[in-house]
Amino acid sequence: MKTPHNALRLEAVNLTHKASLIEQQWSPRVVAEMNDYQFKVVRIEGEFIWHSHPETDEAFIVLEGELLIDLPHGTVRVRPGELYVVPRGIEHRTGARTEAKLMMIEPRGVLNTGHEGGERTAPNDQWI
Repeated sequence: MKTPHNALRLEAVNLTHKASLIEQQWSPRVVAEMNDYQFKVVRIEGEFIWHSHPETDEAFIVLEGELLIDLPHGTVRVRPGELYVVPRGIEHRTGARTEAKLMMIEPRGVLNTGHEGGERTAPNDQWI
């Protein structure tokens, strides 16, 4: 019998380990849910596309490496153990010069490319 994702568990989620299990970069995977929010891990390298999320803020926590978040008026550097929240509706582009592992927190159903779509749009609700 498959255990529901929101079932009581007796072990913590190791975020760095979960991120290391992802085979393809730019493919976020859900590791936990809380109410209507999903906690996702992802491996990235290079630049993503410019996009926004008009309906929600988006939080990034760096596990390994360095995340660059390009915003309309400059770039934010986010290092391991640091958090940055992109406010709803703000156009942004994430990237990393070398591979970085991140956790993202966002409501269930939010597409990684916002309303831009395209080949970098990852399927939702992919658990690891």
